[in-house]
Amino acid sequence: MNHSLHAARWRSALVPTLVATAAIVVAIVLRRPLVAWFSGQPIGGSGGQPVVVHAGSLTVEARLAPDPPRQRDQALVLTLRDDTGQAVDDATVDVTYDMPAMGSMAEMKGAAKVTHEGEGVYRAQFDLPMASTWGLRASVRTGSRFASQAFRMTVGSAGLTLSGGGGAEAVTPSSPGAIDHYTCSMHPSVKQSTPGTCPICGMGLVAVTKEQQERGVVLIDEARRQLIGVRTEPVLTAPMRAMFRAVGHVTYDESALFDVNLKVHGWITKLYVSETGQRVSKGQPLFTIYSPELYNAEQDFLIDIHGSEASAAAGDSADAPLRTELLAHAARQRLDLLGLTDAQIDALGRSGQPSQDLAIDSPASGFVIEKNVVEGASVDAGMRLYRIASLSKVWVDADVYESDLARVRVGQPATVTLDYLPGRSYEAKVAFVYPYLDPTARTGRVRLELANKGLDLRPGMYASVTLSSDLGTRVQVPAAAVVYTGPRRLVFVDIGSGRFRPTEVQVGTESNGMYEVLGGLAQGQQVATSGVFLIAAEARISTAAKYWDSTNERDAGEPPEPSEAMPRAPEPTSAPVPPIPSKSGNSHDPGGGVPEPAPMPMKMPAPERIPAAPAPARTPPATSASVVKDFACPMHPEIHSRIPGKCPKCGMDLVPPPGQP
Repeated sequence: MNHSLHAARWRSALVPTLVATAAIVVAIVLRRPLVAWFSGQPIGGSGGQPVVVHAGSLTVEARLAPDPPRQRDQALVLTLRDDTGQAVDDATVDVTYDMPAMGSMAEMKGAAKVTHEGEGVYRAQFDLPMASTWGLRASVRTGSRFASQAFRMTVGSAGLTLSGGGGAEAVTPSSPGAIDHYTCSMHPSVKQSTPGTCPICGMGLVAVTKEQQERGVVLIDEARRQLIGVRTEPVLTAPMRAMFRAVGHVTYDESALFDVNLKVHGWITKLYVSETGQRVSKGQPLFTIYSPELYNAEQDFLIDIHGSEASAAAGDSADAPLRTELLAHAARQRLDLLGLTDAQIDALGRSGQPSQDLAIDSPASGFVIEKNVVEGASVDAGMRLYRIASLSKVWVDADVYESDLARVRVGQPATVTLDYLPGRSYEAKVAFVYPYLDPTARTGRVRLELANKGLDLRPGMYASVTLSSDLGTRVQVPAAAVVYTGPRRLVFVDIGSGRFRPTEVQVGTESNGMYEVLGGLAQGQQVATSGVFLIAAEARISTAAKYWDSTNERDAGEPPEPSEAMPRAPEPTSAPVPPIPSKSGNSHDPGGGVPEPAPMPMKMPAPERIPAAPAPARTPPATSASVVKDFACPMHPEIHSRIPGKCPKCGMDLVPPPGQP
């Protein structure tokens, strides 16, 4: 009995404790809905104080509803006051949301639906494509005043923050912030004067300001700038050194080539150098030769020498020794002209005997690169027997493109590298620029001279030649800043306040990642060098077409109707040609036999032109299309026609604009 009473008392004390604990837990979990219910505020709450910005005489108070924001059914509530504190109820408010491209994900944009709730309160309702961090831009126009401010919010995180500065930008309607039209980020051809959705893909339209349309200015706030990695560098004036490469090949030094030939006819009796590529030294015997002509010349020389000595010993008259001396000198000179050296002639005089096998020595040191003789061969006068090349110095002939020849001069330094010698380079200078071009390759030839002490450079090897030229001081812009847009070259100049203006620039030589500026930029201007293609994509969507269209496109204006743009060619008419009868006499004989040649067309007199009766005017059928006054292309809204047809640009069917029956 006592035990049961004790258990009942314990249960009666535990139940209130559990109920109180459950109430506390529910209050903690449902704190925000309960506070909103008791205070009359939205369930999301305010998440802190509203964001207040000032733009001239306008005060804009912005808050999220709900806060923390959510992906669906989200709102940005704006409260507008003038400088006297009165509510502004005659304003035109536009709110857009965007998230920049990240990796392979494209940029997402859209426009909110704005409703006026009275007392200066404007509610911008929108649905976000995904839960992430989004940028919001509110544009307010009232009378002669215009304000624009960017915000940032993150789905699921409380709070609305300013982006791109602490205050809104107040401008006049004619200033850069004035909206020119609305367009689709996926279909730039769609242009409307009011916010809405794209008629092609259904995405929200984004606002394009007059400054963007007329001058191509792109606005990127600081947060987006950091997100897409936009960096700028100045246009500078500095010394510029152009470097260009050429393909060359190693060849022989033509000034160090020697040919071995004879001036007499004879026979090779002994061959000492019998291999091509063999190394020889100057004065080294190459072969011996027997030549009857040379043998007779040696005998005449010896006879004249002995006759001079005998005349001097016999004491002949004074004229006799002189005559014999002249004969001896003439015989010596003859041997010299036939190719004998002074040493060989002196040795012949000392021996007193003519030599049947005369040795022919090498005229220079080097390598035998050509051999056209074998032992026992018969050789003629003037025949080239050997060609010897010295490889102590070689040439490198480099083929330079025609566009680079203007920067090549004699004495210009160059660097030569070879693939088979990695890590090694040879310093050289331009020795000669050939005065002609290769008509097939359109290249000019440049000669470099290199010392070859170690014989590492061998004729026939390919070489890479790097030439450099000092261009002096030039205005330069980083190559990463230049965007190619067909016939134009653009850079995006940072003009401050997060604005980038596309500027057409003329560039020249490129060297070390820098372009020479020929026109369009000045020293000190800041240009975008990173994230340029993202800026260009943004500019392509919202800016004037003059920066992107090719020069040969038609001027702006209404194009001809499809029926007028593509007139039908008249059908050719020809006079009938009578059939030519076959040999069998039947022109329509289907039987076999040799086929007849095709009949030649006969020139018939032109028929007399008879004026045609005027065709009655066609009345279009009474259909829904007959009451449509205009047809347009969904992809090219500038194409208009009074009748249905095809777009002359893309071939799509022309459709009536929305709102027409």
